[in-house]
Amino acid sequence: MVEFKYLYQGLCGLARAHTANAMAGHLGAAVVAGYFLGEELPDLDDRVYSAVEKELDRIIRGDEGLWYDAKKSGISIPELFEPFPEQPAKPTTIPTIATELAANIDDLRESGHNVIFTSIAIRALHDHPRYASEAITSGIGQLIARFTSTGPGRGYYGKQRGWIAGRDVALDEDTDFPAYRNQQDMVEVVIDELIHSGSLRRQGFGGLFHIINHATALTELSRFGYEQLANRGLAAHHKHIRLWRSLPDVQDELGPLKSAEYGPRTLEYWQGKDSSQWSAHLTHRVKTFYGFSVLLRFVESEEKRKQAEEQFLYLMG
Repeated sequence: MVEFKYLYQGLCGLARAHTANAMAGHLGAAVVAGYFLGEELPDLDDRVYSAVEKELDRIIRGDEGLWYDAKKSGISIPELFEPFPEQPAKPTTIPTIATELAANIDDLRESGHNVIFTSIAIRALHDHPRYASEAITSGIGQLIARFTSTGPGRGYYGKQRGWIAGRDVALDEDTDFPAYRNQQDMVEVVIDELIHSGSLRRQGFGGLFHIINHATALTELSRFGYEQLANRGLAAHHKHIRLWRSLPDVQDELGPLKSAEYGPRTLEYWQGKDSSQWSAHLTHRVKTFYGFSVLLRFVESEEKRKQAEEQFLYLMG
């Protein structure tokens, strides 16, 4: 198992992230998700958990600060993760995080990060309400509120067109891609999307990393008591897929994607080098390994599971 201390450290990172910017929530969310890996996959080699913990230590140390300006925020990355002054737990404040999400869940916000950060926090606090101090729940609520003024994110449309904000992308109606009927529909689309496009070199809208994590977040919100709210988020995820599909494959410009030689359930994987093809891979591979593990609960077909796991290696590469 991954050491329990990372759950609280990650919650502290989430609760202070609003002092920097909305996307700084990546850091705390990845650390909590790293702890969840031990819960989702309890039978891995102990050395794999130790390797994951080393990755979490790197995040806490500040080895990845793509979204973070310490001078502007006035707080360093390690300081994000410091414990809060002791306060009594107030589990009744946990739903206030979902209330903030309700203000921005109906449209796609920064590749679904509003939903992703909320679901990770709610799972942690639902299972461990002793950490639901007012400082924690209020801080995370302020983080989620920051997404209300954001757009869908942006995508790269090749050298000639460059990066385009999602709000400026004209999406054609796709009669072959109807609205999701339910969350199972969404999961099946995500798994099929991974199988059919995992090796494509598309850039933007969070890529398949966030399409997976966005879907996971909606299923987890539902599992922990917020089904109606999660169902409201299906339309935004559907839009997320449509934006992803609008992106060109730019491998002729940037080169083909490489698949990881080993899967992340193995020690050999974690002994490899950092990714040279993905930015922010330190946080994203931990969080997406967790998210993908959750989505596999919904996949009954062994053949589809096998195909999805093979394509998932392109994200881990």
